[in-house]
Amino acid sequence: MKMRAILLSLGTAALLTGCQNMDQNGLLSSGAEAYQAYSLSDAQVKTLSDEACKEQDSKASLAPANSTYTQRLNKIASALGDNINGQPVNYKVYVTKDVNAFAMANGCIRVYSGLMDMMNDNEVEAVIGHEMGHVALGHVKRGMQVALGTNALRVAAASAGGVLGNLSQSQLGALGEKLVNAQFSQRQEAEADDYSYDLLRKRGINPSGLVTSFEKLAKQDAGRQSSMFDDHPASEARAQHIRDRMKADGLQPPAAQ
Repeated sequence: MKMRAILLSLGTAALLTGCQNMDQNGLLSSGAEAYQAYSLSDAQVKTLSDEACKEQDSKASLAPANSTYTQRLNKIASALGDNINGQPVNYKVYVTKDVNAFAMANGCIRVYSGLMDMMNDNEVEAVIGHEMGHVALGHVKRGMQVALGTNALRVAAASAGGVLGNLSQSQLGALGEKLVNAQFSQRQEAEADDYSYDLLRKRGINPSGLVTSFEKLAKQDAGRQSSMFDDHPASEARAQHIRDRMKADGLQPPAAQ
């Protein structure tokens, strides 16, 4: 799933100014870039996420505050809580037929209207919980480290101390896209599934939405799964894992669709 944090998370993710012009003399070698990327502090990841999310918002069609999408998402958000590991969250809806959602390390959570059209409130809660899990468990941060460690996203040194400097707008856009479209490992997806399950239980929300959201997305397109489920394990196995957890907790799982 990219039921991103991407990174965001990206996905997915005061360091940046969005400056178009970079000091070419300050560009690091690819090896040094990778080292700096993997030594990013949580504060740097948050600031990068601020800029990447802002860049994604600037390119999206945002649902207005009085829209039914926003009002519905606000209701769902109130049930999930207002923070991820103490980081305040903010929600917005992207008006698009695409089916997706993502969260970044700065608390930026974005849900696509196409996903809201497909799912009921309980299923949207489960999806958002999964995306929050990618942030809370550090998956989005690691995704950002990988993205910044590539030659395609060269970073300038802002000081002799090695603090990351400015990214161009095009680089911020590329980073944001990588976070939004992040592909997580099988282990990370399973961890985010369990995080969502535990969060839903903690908040008194029925975790059945995790099962049925998997099933709906798997059936979305006979020829192409949703990009949120392009990775492993298969949606059926993930749904079964949640069913097993529900049974172990004395809960009745939903009937197979």
